[in-house]
Amino acid sequence: MRQVRRNSKLRQLAKGIIRLLPFFLFSFLLFTSCSEASDDVEEFPDWQNTNTTKWNSIYAQAAEKIAAGDTSWKIIKSWNYEDTLHSENTSYIVVHVIEEGTGSGSPLYTDSVRVNYKGSLLPSTSYPNGYEFDSSWDNATSDSTTAPAQLLVSSLSDGFATALQHMHIGDEWEVYVPWTLGYGTSGSGSIPGYSVLIFDIELLSYYRAGYDVPDFKAKAQRMWVTE
Repeated sequence: MRQVRRNSKLRQLAKGIIRLLPFFLFSFLLFTSCSEASDDVEEFPDWQNTNTTKWNSIYAQAAEKIAAGDTSWKIIKSWNYEDTLHSENTSYIVVHVIEEGTGSGSPLYTDSVRVNYKGSLLPSTSYPNGYEFDSSWDNATSDSTTAPAQLLVSSLSDGFATALQHMHIGDEWEVYVPWTLGYGTSGSGSIPGYSVLIFDIELLSYYRAGYDVPDFKAKAQRMWVTE
């Protein structure tokens, strides 16, 4: 008798599992499809066209502002003026001056600089404000706690190097760089090809080539130029 009851309960349990099986199967398929969908999301869709269109717009708007007398905008030809491979507007960087410094000189291509900066891309799928690929502000909570980056101008991309060679101590610029003066059509690391680069740069000091690296606070001749 007990064996019969036990068998009856097992049959009822089996029927219950069978009834719930479609539900579990549907849930599994739904979870799998959602996971696959998220994995299939493209971070930089139609990136070449997006960046080409945006660059043309940035350049055209800057040219209009300059023509209207707005001195906070600049269009500067690449320091590598012998390069003839680029089309007309991709041989230039576009600059929006955020703060104008008081320094009297500018770094040379062979100089080293100390700067606060960050570099980002145009908005993409997961980064509505643009993916930030580099920054001297990493782990800093404010300007007072950040350590300036020390960079050799000649080691930088043409666009970044061009900007620095026109900046004065205290300048804060937002710099737009076309892919031709950045990382080209092939990209670099996490930066895809055809990327317009956007740099926020603050020039703090620089020193000339051929001398030992001086203390950052030094202001004497042959040391950091800070004014």
